Amino acid sequence: MGEAPAAGIVHLVGAGPGDPGLITVRGRECLRSADVVVFDRLAAPEVLREARPDAELIDAGKHPGEGGISQAETNRLLVAKAREGKSVCRLKGGDPFVFGRGGEEAETLAAEGIPFEVVPGVTSATAVPAYAGIPVTHRQYAASFAVITGHQAPIFPEAHIDWERVARGADTLVILMGVENLALIVQRLLQAGRPPETPVALIRWGTVPQQETVTGTLADIEARASAAQLRPPAVMVVGEVVRLRERLRWFDNRPLFGKRVLVTRSRHQASQLSDLLRREGALPLELPTISIEPLADASEVDRALQGLASYNWLLLTSINAVEAIWQRLEALGLDARAFHRVKLCAIGSATAAALAERGLRADLVPQVFTSAGVLQAVREVGLAGARVLLPRADIATAELRDGLLKLGAQVHEVALYHTTTDLAPEGPGWEALRGGAVDAVTFTSSSTVRGLLSMLKGDLSPLKGVAVASIGPVTTQTAREAGLDVHIEAPEHTVPGLVRALRESYSTEHKNK
Repeated sequence: MGEAPAAGIVHLVGAGPGDPGLITVRGRECLRSADVVVFDRLAAPEVLREARPDAELIDAGKHPGEGGISQAETNRLLVAKAREGKSVCRLKGGDPFVFGRGGEEAETLAAEGIPFEVVPGVTSATAVPAYAGIPVTHRQYAASFAVITGHQAPIFPEAHIDWERVARGADTLVILMGVENLALIVQRLLQAGRPPETPVALIRWGTVPQQETVTGTLADIEARASAAQLRPPAVMVVGEVVRLRERLRWFDNRPLFGKRVLVTRSRHQASQLSDLLRREGALPLELPTISIEPLADASEVDRALQGLASYNWLLLTSINAVEAIWQRLEALGLDARAFHRVKLCAIGSATAAALAERGLRADLVPQVFTSAGVLQAVREVGLAGARVLLPRADIATAELRDGLLKLGAQVHEVALYHTTTDLAPEGPGWEALRGGAVDAVTFTSSSTVRGLLSMLKGDLSPLKGVAVASIGPVTTQTAREAGLDVHIEAPEHTVPGLVRALRESYSTEHKNK
């Protein structure tokens, strides 16, 4: 008989309140190493991308008014997976021990002899008010705060919550999961002696671009919430600190807050642009319009890399080029020592950074990331007679190669990867575009323009009224030749530069209103 597998371990991980950047370093480590990820509905979908590609993902979320896995079933699931010898990440919104039923899950694991670790998370009780510009404590307004569940109010109005003591015992009250029971909560607080003019804030989908805040007082918050059609999930804050919101708003008053921005890149590249947009409060909608794939026959690239010592310069035009070269080096059993005799030109700061991550410093980084800018930079260092290796996408234009030849360089251009724009339109980004729910669209290369146009089959009507943002003049020219009006062009032709250009454009628009 075979031996039973050794017991695994369960990590009870707080994913934070919604913003994927608020998961802790330890929480991300547990998620990345897990064999199984059991998540709930309040864990940000972007956080799940940190899981291993081969990890088993199990949705244990409980949705209001719907069925789903019961808590008892979730407890049994954690035990079963751990007994299979697996590392389990139980990913919970906020903090697992703050109204997350993590304590119940930990009790079950302890009773069953399953090793577990608790990884605290950023709780919505403090983070959501902070993102709305409301500090739960303040020297002038509040020296204490209490966190209360509003979910059980109608079921156990007296046994679980002593509203009179709660109302009088803390300056600021933070009530989680209470929107459905708002009328009862307001009634209890008024009965317990809180004045009707006490400020109240309701914050829905806190810390994410869909965040919505309704403010009022105990006397009128029900009517205001009804007028705003506010629905769960939301955090309720009661107390004088709510008055600080108008002075301390920082998240939901930025130029890009709530803007729905279509991100057209290859699937594996979209994350940086999406992350930067999300930090500015925008809602990125990813729509892969190009696909970058390895070459079917890499023999020419391999021969060039094996003979790197025979070249004077290697020009790398993108992060994709760096990554593709590294894949081929690993396949050939080579490493960074292969570059010991060749000088490196990185087109763009991001390309230079990709080299630096691999221990290589670029000898030349042109300040202008266009073919003309690159040619001007290499003209100054002198390339007459130099042997230059130029590995690029198989659809790259000839402008850079021809310019190098005119400077007297001996150019060996090789296809490094295959780019296709023939992708099937699908996903939330496509649905939003077709449904007229996009404020801006970003293009980071000419191929992303061609890819989107291919999806639209020549019908530009979905882009009517949509702000078109381009990363630089070459991309802008491609878009305009296709019949698009380009409203925003990044002065710095990088992804961060594109986001800054978007922000400045909307900031100017906001000031002019």
